[in-house]
Amino acid sequence: QLQLVESGGGLVQSGGSLRLSCEAPGFNVDTYVLGWFRQAPGKEREGIACISNTENGYIEYSDSVKGRFTVSRDNAKRKVYLQMNRLKPEDTGVYYCALEPSEAACRTDANRYDYWGKGTQVTVSG
Repeated sequence: QLQLVESGGGLVQSGGSLRLSCEAPGFNVDTYVLGWFRQAPGKEREGIACISNTENGYIEYSDSVKGRFTVSRDNAKRKVYLQMNRLKPEDTGVYYCALEPSEAACRTDANRYDYWGKGTQVTVSG
């Protein structure tokens, strides 16, 4: 059974940075789409970034994080990262990675994703 594990969350001051990691132990995620989502208290889940497989290379960001967040892969480590810079209090929430078993170009539409991690908390203090 494929399981996704996120790590790297924590408490950071406004303007700071964090890097989240996502991996699927025992599974090669290189050939599939990985997405990053977040959910703030009392709000709906939001798709913020996705990365297609290495061959496709397409990456997409939501307007809310474009220019501040960067998604990337390290195929040697079989991990996907979300580098978050210039964090704001409104970035606070639980961050999830998800996998779409597809070689198509990625989209930040949660309905496309079949596998989800349990999430990691990111708190940005103002």
